[in-house]
Amino acid sequence: MIHELRVYHASPKKLGQVVQRFEKHTIEIFKRLEIKPVGFWTVAIGEANDQLIYMIEWESLAERDQKWAAFLKDEEWQKVWAETDKDGPLVRYASNQILQPVLAQAIS
Repeated sequence: MIHELRVYHASPKKLGQVVQRFEKHTIEIFKRLEIKPVGFWTVAIGEANDQLIYMIEWESLAERDQKWAAFLKDEEWQKVWAETDKDGPLVRYASNQILQPVLAQAIS
């Protein structure tokens, strides 16, 4: 099992629209493609309050590569992305990290 941490840095004043795109569209596409999000967060206290942060659980890197490629090519996602970004991108940039577990025995 691996986890991927993704951070979307919203364009100015568009964080709400990024969250809305996930609520109305992206999560349903994830379900259809069997992509398993662990949780979604925004920053309540901290340096940047323009971020949507979420984590996805994958069985393997191979599963991640296959399902993420399918998501990016998905026709419904392509339409949603084009429609929601028609007045300018909702996300300035995104970053992701594949996390490696450590200290698992210390917390069990």
